[in-house]
Amino acid sequence: MATPQLPLLPRTVAQAHQARHVLTVPGDVELDEIEVLALSRFSATRWDVVPAGILPGNVAGAPQGRRAQGREPGVLRVSRHAVMNGPYQPAGDGFDLGVPPGAEMAFDIVCHRERGEPPFPAGDRDGIGRAFAAGMPEREERRLVEWLVAVARRLGGSLRLDVGGLWETAADPATRPGAGVVLTPDAGAAIDMTVYSDVWLDPQAAHSILQKVHPRARLHMDGKEWGGPPEGIADKPLYRGEKMDPELRKKIHAAADEHDIKALTGPRVLDGYGLVVELGVDGIVSVEISGEEKLPRLLRGLPWAEQGAVCYWVHWEPQDLVESQREVPNMELRIARKRAAELVARLASALHDAAGGEVADEDGFLVDPADL
Repeated sequence: MATPQLPLLPRTVAQAHQARHVLTVPGDVELDEIEVLALSRFSATRWDVVPAGILPGNVAGAPQGRRAQGREPGVLRVSRHAVMNGPYQPAGDGFDLGVPPGAEMAFDIVCHRERGEPPFPAGDRDGIGRAFAAGMPEREERRLVEWLVAVARRLGGSLRLDVGGLWETAADPATRPGAGVVLTPDAGAAIDMTVYSDVWLDPQAAHSILQKVHPRARLHMDGKEWGGPPEGIADKPLYRGEKMDPELRKKIHAAADEHDIKALTGPRVLDGYGLVVELGVDGIVSVEISGEEKLPRLLRGLPWAEQGAVCYWVHWEPQDLVESQREVPNMELRIARKRAAELVARLASALHDAAGGEVADEDGFLVDPADL
């Protein structure tokens, strides 16, 4: 049942050049969660109008404007031209919102309409191509739509995308009704996790830790011997018709050979390695360890992450990649994905126990290690 004190979703809030999308979430979602997820993706996030559910000095940290008056909805600005209004009741003011049952709050998102070509006929795991069959969102609108899909997946919500003009009563020729496709992202579709830490586990330590989680975990560091460039390569032109001086070409190749020899005979510096767990019909779970400078936005202000971090990426590779990218994959894939997801979570938890730091899900949102 909708919360009675919330206002109904208005018939229109967008202008002719703007796109409008609707997000609905269950009643156990706190407004602070919406704020944190916006801060996770958009640096310009701030409250222009702070709704009643946000307490002064909350921990989320977005700059705050004036307080909402009475039943006035909040306005969360995520960029210069994109705002999220709400919360509202999951019902329209004089019209049917057309979203799945179970929602208790709705948010009205308005941004510039930026559309390009129709979707490429390939995998559409999240249904964005289905929602924008006439032309995919681009630039800011694409970033916003992808974030909304990630938020709905994280919070167990639904989206009705591109609803601009659907409920208009005025015959305004500039207002084009949108497709209004409903998406309910599958929470089980995104299972990869990443542990960010300032602790580097050497290969043997990581192997020992992960073997306790799964006995088939093994290091995957085998390379291939390189025999150098093909014989006589310095005497051949790079392409047909190339007019480089033959002596200059030999000097360039000699310098490249000298560089390669120094690299191969010098001390070996390990800047990354991997481990794998082969799961038979369920595919492969890999763990890739390397340095990373591009961190989730909420980690960038932490002292230990100022110069980057060690990244432990736990990734599932299914046997059938094509099926895994379908919006509704077959039962065999979903069963394999569920079993793999449980292992991914256990591996990420073990790595976090050993190295500390923070855990992020596939969409870049931080995860409480206690929930793994």
